[in-house]
Amino acid sequence: MHCISLPSSHLLLHSPPKTTLKLASHVSPRMFFNDSATNNNSGSTNGFSLIKNVSQLLWGASLPPGILISTVRTAWTSTWQIMMSQLAPSDPSGAYTRPPSKFRLNPTAATTKLHLYVGLPCPWAHRTLIVRALKGLEEAVPVSVAGHGLDGSWEFKDVPDKDNDILVPTMDRVNRCRNLKEVYRLRKGGYDGRATVPMLWDVEKKEVVCNESYDIIEFFNSGLNELAQHPGLDLSPLELKEEIEEWNRVIYPNVNNGVYRCGFAQSQEAYDVAVSGLFSTLARIDDHLGSSRYLCGDRLTLADICLFTTLIRFDLVYNVLFKCTKKKLLEYTNLHAYMRDVYQIPKVAATCNFLEIMDGYYRMLFPLNPGSIRPVMPSVCEHEFLCRPSEREAMSSVGKRVRHVL
Repeated sequence: MHCISLPSSHLLLHSPPKTTLKLASHVSPRMFFNDSATNNNSGSTNGFSLIKNVSQLLWGASLPPGILISTVRTAWTSTWQIMMSQLAPSDPSGAYTRPPSKFRLNPTAATTKLHLYVGLPCPWAHRTLIVRALKGLEEAVPVSVAGHGLDGSWEFKDVPDKDNDILVPTMDRVNRCRNLKEVYRLRKGGYDGRATVPMLWDVEKKEVVCNESYDIIEFFNSGLNELAQHPGLDLSPLELKEEIEEWNRVIYPNVNNGVYRCGFAQSQEAYDVAVSGLFSTLARIDDHLGSSRYLCGDRLTLADICLFTTLIRFDLVYNVLFKCTKKKLLEYTNLHAYMRDVYQIPKVAATCNFLEIMDGYYRMLFPLNPGSIRPVMPSVCEHEFLCRPSEREAMSSVGKRVRHVL
């Protein structure tokens, strides 16, 4: 479970395949562009001018609207299908199929100096940031935060952190690479596959340790206690492992990956199946949380972290862009209060950069949002709203220990 900069599981996408409109050889390129195409006007204005000039060239001043709509729709549908096949591989029914992680954690591997690579829009990377923060591994495992590049890659850039309250994109702090793909290529033997986040890097060996998010959070939870500031915090206690795994088996396909199965569906049938599974599961979880502070009772676990990173993006992104429109998360009384409860745990809010999340989806997922227009942030997703009392602490005395140890 990860996010990528190459075709498949998450956000960022290669530039779409170039298509060429073949016209008669006597047509000058100047005919397609007026002065606005070379000034600082928006891309949408340039695109409109191009369509207008091509239309006038083909049909004259009086363009039959039916022909235009039919032609553009056919061309766009074909192009969309090509782009979606690259962004989100699907099965014959049009259902999104997430590719497996390439590098799985080897528990016996000797690791000396580690570095974590993440992208802030990605929910899979977000879970590693939260566990890293809760365990107090910030110094033991430094992080480089990639941002979204215009060409669809995860690239590194220095963004000033004005208030130090939230994580922002950074330069590559260990390898000084321009983008994440260059980092992957540094490993012995190189690598030309999908450059995904999160990725755990062995600094001394220059090797990818792991790019499977759940492997990484389990490792952060129990594998680095000698380096952690909060070694006593166990997010996957032995007595709850079976219950945690049961929740993961429900949440991962229907919620974590379920929102992607909705957004990346390439047929109505695939979408209908995905959206039904998503909202029936949300209703089930909401009902459960009516009598339980966390998924596994009084204790915050890895299952909660995995659910939270999807919930925090739900009304912000998935409800709109991924067509998860049956209900907003705000309409689930218990789920929304539960999300706020987790958000208010010390250090968690600092891992949530909402503008980066919105840009990563709305501005970079071109097949889903061709205009790249980022909508206004819902007021219910603003920090002040999320900090409203959840009133869930009264459900658990044990759960207060999470805040006490941080």
